[in-house]
Amino acid sequence: MRILRHLPARPAAPVALTVGNFDGVHLGHRAMVELLTDAARQRQLVSCVMTFEPHPREFFAPDRAPTRLTSLREKLQLLAKVGVAWVHVRRFDYDFARLTAEQFIERVLVGGLDVRWMLVGDDFRFGARRQGDVAMLRDALSRRGVEVVQMQTVSLGGTRVSSTEVRERLARGDLRGAAQLLGRPYCISGRVVGGQRLGKQLGFPTANLQMKHNRPPLSGIFVVDVVGLGQQPRPGVASLGVRPTVVVGGTPVLEVHLLDFAREIYGEHLEVLFLHKLRDEARFADLETLKRHIARDVEDARKFFRRRGSRDQRDNVH
Repeated sequence: MRILRHLPARPAAPVALTVGNFDGVHLGHRAMVELLTDAARQRQLVSCVMTFEPHPREFFAPDRAPTRLTSLREKLQLLAKVGVAWVHVRRFDYDFARLTAEQFIERVLVGGLDVRWMLVGDDFRFGARRQGDVAMLRDALSRRGVEVVQMQTVSLGGTRVSSTEVRERLARGDLRGAAQLLGRPYCISGRVVGGQRLGKQLGFPTANLQMKHNRPPLSGIFVVDVVGLGQQPRPGVASLGVRPTVVVGGTPVLEVHLLDFAREIYGEHLEVLFLHKLRDEARFADLETLKRHIARDVEDARKFFRRRGSRDQRDNVH
């Protein structure tokens, strides 16, 4: 997948384009990408997604912006997996925010990307003060022979698939419900960095992941699969939170204890897949009490994986 960070002086190739934040790359986004890539293939165009960094709401009101489901790196990896040829990462700054709807069409869509086919969502708005709508876009591009297709909302079990709904399910610990909307378990990726080694002192060494999420969409103690340490995921228990027993006013940290694993893995880039929430994060009176709860969490995680193994065996038999 090719990543564009600036508009080329001259378009490299005509594209089929869709525009959006694509936070989480959920089933609705994946349906859009599938339609986009099919249209590009039929018309011999390059499939291209335009996304923004930072999210426009983070730019205008960072304190009120929704928490991100995916970092930019995670989003690009997910888009690559679903078959997008190009992603244009558009820097969202004051200059871009001031573009009128007409300027966005002429400078970005036509002059910069040479759009020949375009797919938008049912609530698509663009340009300064969101003045442009689908009717305006269709009118302007149709005069150039460009078809604009509007995709309707994707629903699952009567629920609109959206990044907002995924966030809400993660926040209340409904990991299975979030996974249904995402089409996969929710994950956070990062590189293993050095920590305080408190877990090792307590008998449960942890891998500390460097996160790009300043405000992760979930918190607590979780059963997880960890990808990146061999051909198969490795089972583990993760703590995602501010560690109130050992830190006052801390920032969110993701720590993973891998079951039956003792190798040093500093510098490795891992994906942590959240499977099941065990409990909320809590502040304990002392480290001994914390250690007892960690031991209980590890045993509960082992029970989860034993149940999953038994279920997988039954499924294979049938």
